[in-house]
Amino acid sequence: MKLSADLKAFEARIGHEFAEPTLLIRALTHGSASSPARGDNQRLEFLGDRVLGLVMSETLLAQDKGASEGQLAPRFNALVRKETCADVAREVDLGAVLKLGRSEMLSGGRRKLALLGDGMEAVIAAIYLDAGLETARAVILKLWGKRVANVAADARDPKTALQEWAQARGQKPPTYAEINRTGPDHAPIFTIAVRLDGGQEARATASTKRQAEQEAARMLLDRLEGQDT
Repeated sequence: MKLSADLKAFEARIGHEFAEPTLLIRALTHGSASSPARGDNQRLEFLGDRVLGLVMSETLLAQDKGASEGQLAPRFNALVRKETCADVAREVDLGAVLKLGRSEMLSGGRRKLALLGDGMEAVIAAIYLDAGLETARAVILKLWGKRVANVAADARDPKTALQEWAQARGQKPPTYAEINRTGPDHAPIFTIAVRLDGGQEARATASTKRQAEQEAARMLLDRLEGQDT
């Protein structure tokens, strides 16, 4: 079976050419576009989540041989959570090649965090079934890139870290306020501001309030810690 030009381009973006192209097609097929012949990506998503977890577990253990389970767990969660998978999916433009039913296309499915994250996990499983664990590991580590090297810092919960920063200086906990909301109901975009007693503030925009709050807290914390050094 020959892949279309857009799927060949996607292969180039992820760095793997499929010996069995039907695996890639299934990995990119959402349930809303499934058929008896093509199926959908739900079973592959289940497997891909486990392959990603194994690769990241082994990588974290090798990366920091002295880390405790309590240190490793949040790093692992930061690397395998749906938001991270969706971020990687956006970087390789997975949304452009997702096969969706009409209702999902009309509701902005190509931009939905859950669909992108699930699709990325399914693609990982497809690579694993097509070429084995070592190939899947190489692709995962290439696509996750600096996230793995920087995970010790990134795994900190920014909201908790910012609150600890404020309390250590005798300030009240930071406050979060929704500044703006745009987009349709099925795909809203939130702008959140975080503020401290001292007047410091940062704003961030994301597709969920939680993401926007976390990113605003991270931005402000980075700025404050830069001033402390």
